[in-house]
Amino acid sequence: MRLYYVTLNTVAEASQISHALLEQQLAVCTNWFPITCAYRWQGKIVEEPETVLIIKTQSGYREAIEQLIRQHISYTNVIAEISVQSANSEFLKWLNAEVSQKA
Repeated sequence: MRLYYVTLNTVAEASQISHALLEQQLAVCTNWFPITCAYRWQGKIVEEPETVLIIKTQSGYREAIEQLIRQHISYTNVIAEISVQSANSEFLKWLNAEVSQKA
């Protein structure tokens, strides 16, 4: 199982990307929520709203997920892959039924 932590500009982007991921069976479930982001840009500290999208899927889908995200946005964002050490068996059963495991 893999989680992807993705930063986006808007809730609408997260919703569109989520629906596309689910339709293409690249994810079993997604979550998104608003956060505040602070970062350094051109010598100044900037603070602005951002949306985090969490994608729950199998391993081996990073390239397909990144390609799909790039169809919806063109700005620089983070797409971080997180390996899950363990998860409850009921969730994993659902994941395995919905998203095929890559060889």
